[in-house]
Amino acid sequence: MISVTLSQLTDILNGELQGADITLDAVTTDTRKLTPGCLFVALKGERFDAHDFADQAKAGGAGALLVSRPLDIDLPQLIVKDTRLAFGELAAWVRQQVPARVVALTGSSGKTSVKEMTAAILSQCGNTLYTAGNLNNDIGVPMTLLRLTPEYDYAVIELGANHQGEIAWTVSLTRPEAALVNNLAAAHLEGFGSLAGVAKAKGEIFSGLPENGIAIMNADNNDWLNWQSVIGSRKVWRFSPNAANSDFTATNIHVTSHGMEFTLQTPTGSVDVLLPLPGRHNIANALAAAALSMSVGATLDAIKAGLANLKAVPGRLFPIQLAENQLLLDDSYNANVGSMTAAVQVLAEMPGYRVLVVGDMAELGAESEACHVQVGEAAKAAGIDRVLSMGKQSHAISTASGVGEHFADKTALITRLKSLIAEQQVITILVKGSRSAAMEEVVRALQENGTC
Repeated sequence: MISVTLSQLTDILNGELQGADITLDAVTTDTRKLTPGCLFVALKGERFDAHDFADQAKAGGAGALLVSRPLDIDLPQLIVKDTRLAFGELAAWVRQQVPARVVALTGSSGKTSVKEMTAAILSQCGNTLYTAGNLNNDIGVPMTLLRLTPEYDYAVIELGANHQGEIAWTVSLTRPEAALVNNLAAAHLEGFGSLAGVAKAKGEIFSGLPENGIAIMNADNNDWLNWQSVIGSRKVWRFSPNAANSDFTATNIHVTSHGMEFTLQTPTGSVDVLLPLPGRHNIANALAAAALSMSVGATLDAIKAGLANLKAVPGRLFPIQLAENQLLLDDSYNANVGSMTAAVQVLAEMPGYRVLVVGDMAELGAESEACHVQVGEAAKAAGIDRVLSMGKQSHAISTASGVGEHFADKTALITRLKSLIAEQQVITILVKGSRSAAMEEVVRALQENGTC
């Protein structure tokens, strides 16, 4: 973080300083990540109050505290009304002090893939900061922005949400030059209520654009009628691997053993791209990343080189060779209807006997059963050979697939998978489920059973 004094922070955050004025160059909300002289932010949630850890923060080397009430402790304290809001305001101030060109993105699925692709492209152009992991909420976004220093040329910020207003807040802190919604699907419906609620929440990202900013959206999957009023007269770019009238599209698509090959068409020309990741949905992700990168000056050569250097990430269609002609695709990181159906399409193009292994999709509220059935029907339409499910909701997937088997626990599921691997000389297994389903346990068990 750039250096700032407590007295400066007092003005920035409209707080009250008690104790000595010191200079800070690091901030944390986690007592496990304290550094000497850092500012410890005492956040308060429904089930915790970090004010209770002030002594621990002092013992760990914190130089000052950001608190919402004065504490009986021998450390300088900056007292504010709400530490969560103040944490965001501090991040917004840091963002305004640096010259980096900033882009932001959201979407129901593929956010992390687009973020990684965009960062890979912009890293060809200069020093690039990007969201670590999935730190994309009202705490994670400020954490990322606080890492900004004048040395960075670019920043790629992922914005997520599980309720209305969250992205409106985080994009107001981020202030991007360009903002992208990758797609819309039934996800976090417990917080949003409906797909229309999802669309409204994602569209909040465009409210943070300057008048000369660029709004980027999926030509096949958007809410233009409602987003139009938010976007106003700002420039709009659309991307799609299918729509010829898009600003960014793909032609000459070839599926190879190494990934995908296609010609990227953009407003400034075309370039042949080798994308070393499986799945046609990753072409759409690459188009999104190309648009986001080009909005801040990336060249076609930078896009080509950045995409070619990508590596698969564990948990996200990560290929694991179990034996010759026996492939395991680990897509266990998370799941919603959009990413599940995309995974089905990836599996459909794979060789041999194709097995889809699914856990529950979480946070779908009243639409849960219908969403699970939709995935099962997609598997049936794609001609998947076998669908194995485990969980309270996922039986709807295996049942709707017409080739399903449901299991009460992972042990029985893994035993069945091992028998299929023994029976089939050529087989591809794709494992997927929401984070709460912990389907990576199935992946680990199969890896331990035998890998090349």
